[in-house]
Amino acid sequence: MGIYSYELYHYYEVENILRLGSCGGYTKDLKMFDLVLVDHTYTESNYALSMNNENCHYIGASPILNEKIEHTSKTLSIPIVKANTLCGEVFDRYMTNMEQMKARLPKEYNLTGAEMEAFSLFYNAHLLGKQASCLLTVVDSYYYNEEATANQRQESLDNMIKLGLESAIIT
Repeated sequence: MGIYSYELYHYYEVENILRLGSCGGYTKDLKMFDLVLVDHTYTESNYALSMNNENCHYIGASPILNEKIEHTSKTLSIPIVKANTLCGEVFDRYMTNMEQMKARLPKEYNLTGAEMEAFSLFYNAHLLGKQASCLLTVVDSYYYNEEATANQRQESLDNMIKLGLESAIIT
């Protein structure tokens, strides 16, 4: 995501990027197939340090894009949950000790779910004066110990895609 978003912003003069994807839920607040609009994301990686010599691990989405998505969700009656996420480097299910990883996360950020691309997207937008947002569908839950099947994943993305596309065209 870091390379692609940087090149789209820098070389192709793209102004806005909305990432659509999947995420895992960490708390009771996120249920399977909920739509999550990422407000802020936290990472343990050193992306910002490598990219711009900045010790940054927490960054927000574009308020302009998020407001547009929130408005569109109300217009279409598609409920969303605005939340903060962990932007991780590996799938949760592959971790040898999920509890240990969760214990070291900053509590003040109220990280309710996890995905793997938002931080570099948001950071590149910040760095280059552009806009970025991230809309996700919960496809597994650590809290509820649930995981969507491949078929359920495919079928559960319709509302997220509709909301993303409608948000892009509604002025």
